[in-house]
Amino acid sequence: LQGDICEPDFIKQLFETEKIDIVLHFAAQTHVDLSFWHALKFTYVNVYGTNVLLAAAHEANVEKFVYVSTDEVYGGSTDEEFDESSPKRPTNPYASSKAAAECFVLSYWERYQFPAVITRSSNVYGPHQYPEKVIPKFISLLQQNRKCCIHGSGLQRRNFLYATDVVEAFLTVLKEGKPGEIYNIGTNFEMSITQLAKELIHLIKKTSSESEMEHWMDYVKDRPTNDLRYPMNSEKMHNLGWRPKVPWKEGIKKTIEWYRENFNNWKNLEKALEPFPMTEPFAELSGP
Repeated sequence: LQGDICEPDFIKQLFETEKIDIVLHFAAQTHVDLSFWHALKFTYVNVYGTNVLLAAAHEANVEKFVYVSTDEVYGGSTDEEFDESSPKRPTNPYASSKAAAECFVLSYWERYQFPAVITRSSNVYGPHQYPEKVIPKFISLLQQNRKCCIHGSGLQRRNFLYATDVVEAFLTVLKEGKPGEIYNIGTNFEMSITQLAKELIHLIKKTSSESEMEHWMDYVKDRPTNDLRYPMNSEKMHNLGWRPKVPWKEGIKKTIEWYRENFNNWKNLEKALEPFPMTEPFAELSGP
């Protein structure tokens, strides 16, 4: 059933008519680039929407409520590995809105012993992902004989988890996760955005020539802030019995194949492939 988490009447009716007993809360505005230009919209959906969902789920007396957060709430780090007790230091409006929503989720646990669990995961990739995200964006651009648009230096490093591994993690949390706890869903596999572009150019354009690779890369102006790394310790998840299984080579091959066949099914795909828009951040004054 499709609807808006920011509509309390719809959400209340949903819980009443569907007899919902478990909630996996993925619904959010998630595109970091856009969050600098639509900070109020991100706050509205991610914080207010979460409050609407929490209130309805609490009233429905659900068995478990999993709030899906992000590694970005920790802020960036070049060396320190974040565990679940590390302080939250978000550096962009998206991460700030997710961190704020986390506080509301935990307050329901503290106040009502509401069975909430929080997860923070690394970047997810795989088939079906909207092309505004970096991996499908680069794949789609290259498949159209266009250059990868790389923010700033391209030295920013990201950890990438294949979609099925993340699904397994959520199933593990549903079964084994303890109410009131936070779980990092991370991977040790990490690469810079420049490395990522070169890897995709090699696989799609069938070249290992450095000069040819450079031809397919276009360095554009960076975001106002762009964290270098989000290294996470996922020992708590490992103790529940979960570890990522899909190797990068297998996951990226399946992803490239899927976009080759399915890219044109997306709506507004040209807009999704545009580089980061250059204007003054946080300029939005009107509400959502």
